[in-house]
Amino acid sequence: MDETCVFCSIVSGDLKSEIIDSSDTCLAINDISPVANTHILVIPREHVLYLADIDPEDLYVVQDMYILALKIVRSCDLEQKGYRLVINQKDDGGQQVPHLHMHLIGGESLGQMG
Repeated sequence: MDETCVFCSIVSGDLKSEIIDSSDTCLAINDISPVANTHILVIPREHVLYLADIDPEDLYVVQDMYILALKIVRSCDLEQKGYRLVINQKDDGGQQVPHLHMHLIGGESLGQMG
């Protein structure tokens, strides 16, 4: 837990946010600056900065993020039309909050990437 991290404050309950869904290791909240009709963040409860910081024996965290995201995809009926899962890493990768998180984006046409 990092006292200065906004996501850690949400996980601890010190900062209020509408929790969309959760698991033992992760929680999902709406992004406060959505880029599409559906824009949900899947956040590990444990403070992890980057994917590269995860030891091989702790990769279940990323697996659990994916499992929770897929559960939400199905509950939001995004499976047929499509969606995007994005993990931004560090400044050049567009990571704005220094706590590992996955963006689940969908609910409209997102266009092509690159």
